[in-house]
Amino acid sequence: MALQWMILTYVVAAEAAIAILLTLPSPRLVKNRLVSLVSLILQPALFIIPFAGFQLLDIYWKNEHRLTCTSEVCTAAERDRYEKSIYKAQRNAVLCFAACLLYWSVYRICKYHKDIESLEEVEKRYKEQ
Repeated sequence: MALQWMILTYVVAAEAAIAILLTLPSPRLVKNRLVSLVSLILQPALFIIPFAGFQLLDIYWKNEHRLTCTSEVCTAAERDRYEKSIYKAQRNAVLCFAACLLYWSVYRICKYHKDIESLEEVEKRYKEQ
């Protein structure tokens, strides 16, 4: 069961690294090449949105069907196990939201960069006239 969370963790780390690389100041040629490369990767990487959504549904279902201590006396081990599962679910939910937010951020950074490039080309054409 931990494999999907490891995949999601690596994807979030990769998205964060890409977002940092895109926002660092760099020469125009390097920035253009990096943005074009990331733009090519963005469409196949869209799988992360339904994957994270499915994982959120899984967290919700497990939360609804989680065993709770129904007896009057709960042992410390049962209470610790319950609290640990709650903390893991919260961590995983934050991971899912971070994956979606970082994907959207990288997408918007690339889109803004392409928009700025096109506006600079239009400005260059008007200056040449």
